[in-house]
Amino acid sequence: MVGIVDYGVGNLFSLTSSFAAIGSEVVVSSDADILRTADRLILPGVGAFRDAKAKLSESGLDKFVKEEIGKGKPLLGICLGMQMLFDKSFEYGEYEGLGLIPGNIVPMEGKIRKDLKIPHIGWNPLFFKKQSKLFKYIREGDCTYFVHSYYADTCPDYVTSVAEYDIEVTASVERGNVFGCQFHPEKSGEVGLLILKAFLEI
Repeated sequence: MVGIVDYGVGNLFSLTSSFAAIGSEVVVSSDADILRTADRLILPGVGAFRDAKAKLSESGLDKFVKEEIGKGKPLLGICLGMQMLFDKSFEYGEYEGLGLIPGNIVPMEGKIRKDLKIPHIGWNPLFFKKQSKLFKYIREGDCTYFVHSYYADTCPDYVTSVAEYDIEVTASVERGNVFGCQFHPEKSGEVGLLILKAFLEI
C-alpha cells in the first residue's frame, strides 16, 4: 500500500487516480499512525516552498517522514515534494529543507535565456545520468511533464536524470531509499505510470 502524505499542499486526486490505474491500494492521510501502515510513501507538493515546509513542520509530518526513511521505507518526493528533500531553498528568501539529499533549490531566473518563459511548463525528454530503480520500465528520451520555476542545484552525486531548458535541469534524484522527481509522473501519461509502477517494486 502507498501512503500519500497529506499536509495540505498537493495534487492528491491525480496521484490517487494514477495509483488506482496501476492497481495499487492508496491511503491519503495526515495521520502518522495511518501512514505507518503503508509500505512506501509519497511526498507531494505544489506552490511555495516556505509555506509547504511550514505546513509539513506544523503537522509534525516532517519528523515522521525522517523516521520512516530511517527505517528503510521508500519515499518518493514529487515536484515541490522533491525540492523539500534538499538542504535549503532560495525561493523568496532562504529556508531549510528536510536535509535528506545534499544540495540547494535555486531559481531558474538568471540561469536561462531571457526569452524562455518561467515557470518552465511542458513536456521534456529525460536524459539519464545514472541508473535508477525508477527507470526500470522507461527509456532515455521518454518525455515527462514539468511545471516549476526553481530546480535542484549542487547535487551531482544524486542526480539520476536531467531535462534541458537552456541549462541542464535536475529531473530526478536518488539517495538510498529516498527518490525525487521534479516532473509530475501523475501527469506524464504512460511514462509516468511506468515510473510509479517501478516505485511500487522498490
